[in-house]
Amino acid sequence: KVYRIMKSRGWLCRTRIKKSPKLGRPYYVTDNKLDRDFKATRPLQKLVTDITYLNFGKTTLYLSSIMDLYNREIVAYTISDTQDNDLVLDTLNQLDLESGVLLHSDQGSVYTSHAYYLACIEKGITRSMSRKGTPADNAGIEWFHSALKTETFYLQDRRKHNKVSITNIVKNYITFYNETRIQRHLKNQSPVQFRKLVS
Repeated sequence: KVYRIMKSRGWLCRTRIKKSPKLGRPYYVTDNKLDRDFKATRPLQKLVTDITYLNFGKTTLYLSSIMDLYNREIVAYTISDTQDNDLVLDTLNQLDLESGVLLHSDQGSVYTSHAYYLACIEKGITRSMSRKGTPADNAGIEWFHSALKTETFYLQDRRKHNKVSITNIVKNYITFYNETRIQRHLKNQSPVQFRKLVS
């Protein structure tokens, strides 16, 4: 009845249905070869990578990190204001790797892209990916990003920061984490101390 009245008086307007953008299909997806086996017997044998958001005010930065599971050291990272292929490629290209290294990531679009696939092929990297919606498959790097935020940003008023200060906080924390912050499973050594201890 209400519809008929509104129609008779010309009060109806056409509603435009908002279509969801079509997402490109992943170029490359692979199995979870890591299979939550987070132990490595030598440096740069198993690597894990992920991206985390750094929010401050109305702005967001993105941190791409690669962790070596041998000693939980952050061996490469990039901070950018865009989450794109360049972000993860810049991070990956910081490393000189032997062929056969296992690199684990989630199934985010940057990791399933053609560009990332080619970069990994060129470096002789063996790929591994988490199951969809299963962050525990990549627990090591997830834990690091959580610790970074808990021990820095969550203790401060992020609205007072800018791109430069956020970048400095991240760089300083990664240096502290790698060189000073002790971890029980590393015999109460920091990642760098542990690597030097057993080398």
